[in-house]
Amino acid sequence: MLLQFFKYQGTGNDFVVIDNRQELFPKNDTKLIGKLCDRRFGVGADGLILLENDTASDFEMVYFNSDASQSMCGNGGRCAVAFAKHLGMIDNETSFKAIDGLHFASIEGDIVNLKMNDVKDVKEKPLYSFLDTGSPHHVQLVENLSDLNVQVEGAKLRYGLYGESGSNINFVKQSDKDSFDVRTYERGVEGETLSCGTGVTAVALAMHKQGITESNCVNINTQGGVLSISFAQQNGSYTDIFLKGPAKQVFKGEVEC
Repeated sequence: MLLQFFKYQGTGNDFVVIDNRQELFPKNDTKLIGKLCDRRFGVGADGLILLENDTASDFEMVYFNSDASQSMCGNGGRCAVAFAKHLGMIDNETSFKAIDGLHFASIEGDIVNLKMNDVKDVKEKPLYSFLDTGSPHHVQLVENLSDLNVQVEGAKLRYGLYGESGSNINFVKQSDKDSFDVRTYERGVEGETLSCGTGVTAVALAMHKQGITESNCVNINTQGGVLSISFAQQNGSYTDIFLKGPAKQVFKGEVEC
């Protein structure tokens, strides 16, 4: 089968994106998903996105990590919105279904503003915070962020602290009163990515919960660029959470499956 694909990136978090409205892609073929995401033997990506029909919203985003596991992906969601716009499926506002429920988004140029799900619980530990922003995230302040071996230290926490099910691991350093530098080890990729949408969202909320920032609009500097997260806090829960940043098409092509 000759498969047409598109390559998108959101602050360096990159994805193979496929229009699967005719449901031709073999979603149970985990080896194919892994091969397409392989940077040496395939197209190369942090994950695979299938855009599918949905009866209750404009489309469904089916997201696979590069190891073929499924999760919510914030940057992937923003790229899916940009792709839907490219296909002429939406105008400047949209709603779509993901693994964690319904999301709303707006797009202007290459900037996508994605509404994330509410977060009711931020667990605060002596050295870190833990919360679920569509995917589980460990958030930990460090001093030596630029020199940190994220691959090694992230894997230690991902497996050693959270077991086989694991967690994404975010290492953070404050750069300004409402800005933070972040490096993320992503489960499913099993390595550092240039950016993680659910991860930067988790960082913004954790830093606010800890009182390190009082702002309800936080800028996050990732290896791949800057993302902004805005939110409200009501009765201990975080609501109206928006993840905003660029989502761009890199190229398109065909691959034999």
